[in-house]
Amino acid sequence: MTPWVQRLIIANVVMFFVQQTMPGLVGQLAFIPAFAFSRPWTMITYMFLHGGLGHIFFNMLALYFFGPRVEQRLGSERFSALYFISGISGALLSMVFARQSPIVGASAAVFGVMLAFARFWPRDKIYIYGVLPLEARWLIALSVAYAVFSGLRGSTGGVADFAHLGGFAGGYLYLLYIERTKGARQFRKQAVAGPPRDSLGDSWKRVDASGVHDVNRDEVNRILDKISATGIASLTPQERLFLSNFVPMDDRTPPVPPS
Repeated sequence: MTPWVQRLIIANVVMFFVQQTMPGLVGQLAFIPAFAFSRPWTMITYMFLHGGLGHIFFNMLALYFFGPRVEQRLGSERFSALYFISGISGALLSMVFARQSPIVGASAAVFGVMLAFARFWPRDKIYIYGVLPLEARWLIALSVAYAVFSGLRGSTGGVADFAHLGGFAGGYLYLLYIERTKGARQFRKQAVAGPPRDSLGDSWKRVDASGVHDVNRDEVNRILDKISATGIASLTPQERLFLSNFVPMDDRTPPVPPS
């Protein structure tokens, strides 16, 4: 369990029990799109309320399943930003399409995390109900298609389809922002320091996947398998950087100082 995933799950569970003892609090913290400007805090507080035990259980299960790897990949600061941006985006899109309906739940924020998981590990298989294997990219594609279809025909069963779509959209835009700004910083850094030297060399051969934490072990094994199949030259810069974190300290190549 990574730090922000743990904090978010604890906060949601605590608030769920508070709801049971103080039901009047829900009216002050739920997001009602028509009242968004007079009660702006509800764009955040609604994420910590849930409509029932099943609602919070499945949201927290998804956060527990998808969140740690995404947080490990992005870092805690960017992960928390992704979570809240996705949740707020869900509220904003609901202002356009669901003006009167009160909205509660972490679904929009969790859907942003799920989108990030599918973007980083698109071919990882998710077992629906523990039986039906489905690649992460197709799970997200089907979820988006269903939310669009259900939302346009009039959401039923208390499901905030446009909040879900807003979570996907906000998560996608934030990931795009990270990738573009990271690329721009890398370009400026490279212009000063010159072409980067390969920091892996043969040191990847001494990576011991058995000693890697469960959160990262599958990704390390995937990259090592890719090297075995197509060679180290086939790795992307992101894969090289990721794998270099697990090279024994004594084998790491020191960075090239600026000339």
